[in-house]
Amino acid sequence: MQRQSATLSSNASFHPLAWTAWLAAAALPALSTRNPLYLSLTLAAVAVTYAALGRRSPLARSWAAFVRFGALLWLLTIPFTALTAHHGTIVLLQLPANWPVIGGPITGEALLYGLTGGLALVTLLLIFAAFNVAVDQARLLRMTPGFIYQAGVITAIAVAFVPQMVAGWQAIREAQRVRGHRLRGVRDLLPLILPLLVTALERAMQLAESMEARGFGGQVLAGAPAQRIRSQLAILGGLAALAAGFAGLGFWPEQRPLIGITMAGGMAALLASFWDLGRRVRRSRYRRWQWGRSDRGVLVVSLSAALGWAAAWLWRGEWLFYYPYPPYSPWPTFLPALGLAILTLALPAMLLRPARPVVGTDAARPACDRTANVMSESERGAYALDRA
Repeated sequence: MQRQSATLSSNASFHPLAWTAWLAAAALPALSTRNPLYLSLTLAAVAVTYAALGRRSPLARSWAAFVRFGALLWLLTIPFTALTAHHGTIVLLQLPANWPVIGGPITGEALLYGLTGGLALVTLLLIFAAFNVAVDQARLLRMTPGFIYQAGVITAIAVAFVPQMVAGWQAIREAQRVRGHRLRGVRDLLPLILPLLVTALERAMQLAESMEARGFGGQVLAGAPAQRIRSQLAILGGLAALAAGFAGLGFWPEQRPLIGITMAGGMAALLASFWDLGRRVRRSRYRRWQWGRSDRGVLVVSLSAALGWAAAWLWRGEWLFYYPYPPYSPWPTFLPALGLAILTLALPAMLLRPARPVVGTDAARPACDRTANVMSESERGAYALDRA
């Protein structure tokens, strides 16, 4: 893990806040539309970025399994929707009506609806996979507002749990291959569970000891009572504005501009109160993040794409709306300007510098040393097996 963190930092990735803006801009289309054209462009831009990150970071290997799992869910969503939703005018196949649940017509509209739903799911999974590869859990923890640092630690541990579990699984499987063990069935998977639990428990103990040694849970500045009341009222007002905005979208969708302004005001009140509360927590910085030209470029492009999409959603929602069932058309609408804005989200892949071998990493070692490193991983997996 130390080598991976050193490699990532030495390869000069973008500023974490720039990646956060990219995450928000990429997630907007996946969350707010089922238009297959916009979703396909978003998926293409994110896939290019994820591929570029995968060439620089070994963490991409841990998230590839979840992306494949999302693709499998997508393939299952299409026939499931087609077999359970019997609406539409484009009849492709007629099943006996007396069959429970799946009986009835198989329509093209149902296939399109399942296709777009699965496409949105895969796009979201790939977006968060790329973000987690680009920004490791240590940087995520630093981005957490100071007044909720406990929740930030829990979130960082939860985000890192699955990749670490995958890495532990791979190390144990490699140790078993060295010993000549081969998986022949489900029963052969049982000996893997106990070593995984042992390594997870040891990792948790190490984390707890390091947190205690670094004084986790430091003092919080009290602040004046009036200041606390003001922050609490701002949080309450911001949450009320967001709740009113979401309710207005359901009852008065034609008032989207006013609803958007209300929700933006509520979000601004929340952010201001969070910033005010964060000032009361004493935090130290060993190394401050620096903004470079590439960071500012990614930030500007992401904010431009997000603002363009939000403006289209507020004032021209019909450009983004897609519903293949009658009375609407199964053919999606498309605005080239929005499509171009989505494609600009692939800018990080173009600005990322090629990974350079760093002294102390596997890439800077000769082949014999890398082989020895693989054997050490196997020995660590064997050690977990012996401990179990």
